[in-house]
Amino acid sequence: MHATSTVHAADGAAPTSVPPISDSKTFSRAFADIKTGFAAKELWGHLGWQDIKQRYRRSVIGPFWITISQGIIALGLGLLYSQLFALPTATFLPYISTGFIIWGFISGCLSEGMETFISNEGLIKQLPAPLSVYVLRTVWRQTLMLAHNLIVYVIVVAIFFTSLDQPYAMSGECVGQVLCHPGIGWYSLSAIPGILVLALNAGWVTLLLGIISTRYRDIPQVINSLIQLLFYMTPIVWPIDQLMAGGARDSISGALPFVYANPLFHFIQIVRAPLIGQAVSINSWYVVLGITVVGWGLALVAMRNYRSRVSYWV
Repeated sequence: MHATSTVHAADGAAPTSVPPISDSKTFSRAFADIKTGFAAKELWGHLGWQDIKQRYRRSVIGPFWITISQGIIALGLGLLYSQLFALPTATFLPYISTGFIIWGFISGCLSEGMETFISNEGLIKQLPAPLSVYVLRTVWRQTLMLAHNLIVYVIVVAIFFTSLDQPYAMSGECVGQVLCHPGIGWYSLSAIPGILVLALNAGWVTLLLGIISTRYRDIPQVINSLIQLLFYMTPIVWPIDQLMAGGARDSISGALPFVYANPLFHFIQIVRAPLIGQAVSINSWYVVLGITVVGWGLALVAMRNYRSRVSYWV
C-alpha cells in the first residue's frame, strides 16, 4: 500500500505532490507474511507431505526407507565406535542413535533451508503465496522425517531399556568419580519442548539462510562444506563423558570449553539427554533460548528488507 499526499504552495502556486511512501519494508508486513503463512497450513502441510511421497514414489514401504537407512547407520557406527572407545553397547547405542536422529533434522534444515526459495522458483513466480509458506514447507518436511526416524529411537530404547531406566555411566558402572546419569523417567518428557524449540529455530534458520542463499549462490557451497566439519566437532559419535574427569581420565580435558562453545551441542543436548535419561544443564537452555531470540530477530530484519526482492533473485 502506498500513501500519497499533496502539499499546497503559498500564493496560489500549483500543489506539489509528495512521492509515495512504501510500506513494503516494514516489520508489520513481515509479521503479516508469517501470520498468513501459518494460516495456510493446508497448503504447506500438503506440499511437505507430497515432497516425501515423491521422493519414495513407486517404493513398497515408502517413507519408512528413511527409518531403515537411519537404523542401519546408527547400528553400524554404534557397534564400531563402542568397540573403539571401549564403551558398553547397551548405553552407547541409544546415545549415538538419538544423536544421529537429531543431527539429521538439524543438517537437513541447514542444507535444504538454503535451497528453500531456489527450489520453489516456479511456485514463487506463479503462486501468490507468502514467502513463509515455503519456509514452513521445508520445516514440516524435515519434521515428518524426524518423526519417522524416532521409530529407531523407540526400538533401540525398548531393547536396552533395562540398562537405561536406572542410574548409569557411559563407561560402565556408576563407581568412583565417573559421571553418573539419572536414567529414563518422567523427566524424559522434557524432550518434547526441546523438539518444539528445535523446530522453532529451524524456522528462522530456513528463512534467513534461504534469503541470503538466494541472493548469494556461493553460500550453500560454503555451508555444505562446513556441515561435515561440524558433525565431527559435535559430540554425536563420541560421548562428551570422555572429556570429563573419572574413568580413564584424571582431569577435565582442555577441549571441553570448545564443546560448550559449540551451539549445536546445546541444541542436540536439550533433546537427546532427556530421551536417554541424562540431565540437561540449565546453561544449555539459556544458550538455546538466547540463540532463538537473536536468530528470529535477524530473520525478521532480513524479511523486512528483502522479502519483496526474493521473487527477482530466484
